[in-house]
Amino acid sequence: MNWRSVLPIAVLLLLSTSGCSYLFYPHAKEFTEKAKGATGVETLINLTNMAEASAKAAKGGKGVDQPFDDLHNQFHAIDKSICCVEKSVSEQPLYALAVTHNKELKAIFKRLWKFKDDQPHRDQHLDLLMSELQEMRQTLQTLR
Repeated sequence: MNWRSVLPIAVLLLLSTSGCSYLFYPHAKEFTEKAKGATGVETLINLTNMAEASAKAAKGGKGVDQPFDDLHNQFHAIDKSICCVEKSVSEQPLYALAVTHNKELKAIFKRLWKFKDDQPHRDQHLDLLMSELQEMRQTLQTLR
């Protein structure tokens, strides 16, 4: 087997792996470390607080300014950290709701990214994202 035959397989594996990886968003790991709590749920709560503050700071802006970039990395930190909760938490039915909130955050952020240069759409999507972050945080606080 030569490297040319192994390379496509390695790339496919690299791109298809999920979980607690920060390969494509290394700054997300920095935010996760800053938000580190006693448990995975505490870390997620801290990340939602950080992301909400960044979303508020990003209002009125345009493009990938610093608050928006921070929000982008915090979003990825939340997405990667949702899988890193303790097994006892992930087995609770309410955890499924937290995962659903995370999927909703993905959909909202995808639209937010599309409108990052377009006011007032950017601010409208930031408001929607903040609302979803609050709902996710409430769910996580119940899981605590």
